[in-house]
Amino acid sequence: MSSTRTPTQSKEALLKSYSTRLKEDIKSMLENFEEILKLAKIDTETNLSKLVQCEQEAYEMQVRAANMVRAGESLLKLVSDIKQYLILNDFLSQNECDQKLANLRDDMATELYDLEEEYFTSVHK
Repeated sequence: MSSTRTPTQSKEALLKSYSTRLKEDIKSMLENFEEILKLAKIDTETNLSKLVQCEQEAYEMQVRAANMVRAGESLLKLVSDIKQYLILNDFLSQNECDQKLANLRDDMATELYDLEEEYFTSVHK
């Protein structure tokens, strides 16, 4: 038995996916930023030498900063995906635009008909 999704279900799943991605990326950025701030505290109760401790903290900061950059890039990709989705699936706007074009076409046809009638009944042909 194959499971097929209706367009509404697919849309809801996609929007839920976007929401999940947004929450995960923001959570990642926040957690990594908090951890970087924790590393800025001076910890005098350590058994590691100062040089080893500095190297370890510098490495951890680089990793956490890279994680923040990755989350930021993921957020930019998410914004791009949402824009693309809206452009391709904004049927309400497309229908409204189509209606305006149809009305314009009808108005132009009426005006052209009147102009043709005026031209052919004119004595100044």
